[in-house]
Amino acid sequence: MIVRIAALVLGFLLASGSAYAQTRPSGPPSATVRIKQLQVAFIGSGAIGGGTLRFHNRSYDITVGGLGIGGIGASRLTATGSVYGLNQVEDIAGAYVQIREGWAIGGQGRGTLWLRNAKGVLMRLATQRKGLQLSLGADGVLIGFKQ
Repeated sequence: MIVRIAALVLGFLLASGSAYAQTRPSGPPSATVRIKQLQVAFIGSGAIGGGTLRFHNRSYDITVGGLGIGGIGASRLTATGSVYGLNQVEDIAGAYVQIREGWAIGGQGRGTLWLRNAKGVLMRLATQRKGLQLSLGADGVLIGFKQ
C-alpha cells in the first residue's frame, strides 16, 4: 500500500514538477553555482551540502538540503551550472522544487538537477557522482546563506 502511494506521488511530481522545473529559461544566465552534496535514497531520499553562488563578480557561500522521493543508494555529488532569473542575490534563498536523475557506480557517475523556486529562479546543473546510486525523483530543497 505504501509503495503504491509513493509511486503515485512520484508519478505526479515527475509529471507536474518536471514540466515546472524544466521550463526553458529566457535570456542569458544571471549567475553560476557549484554545489557539493551527499545524497542517500531508499524510496525516500535526503541530501545535505553546500556550495558557492557566483553573482555579479562576487561569491556567496550557500547551504543546500532537501528531502524527497525516488532512488536507491548513496552518492557524493558535485553539481555545476547556470542560474537564470536571479535579479537580486537574496532571491536565491528559499524553497525549491527539484527534479533529479542520475547514477553512480564507484568513481563513475553523472546526472542532472533542475531546480525552480517561487521567485522565478531556475537552475540547471550537471552532476558528477561517486558512490552506488540510481537517482530518479523529486525533492523539496532549501537553499540558504552560510552564516
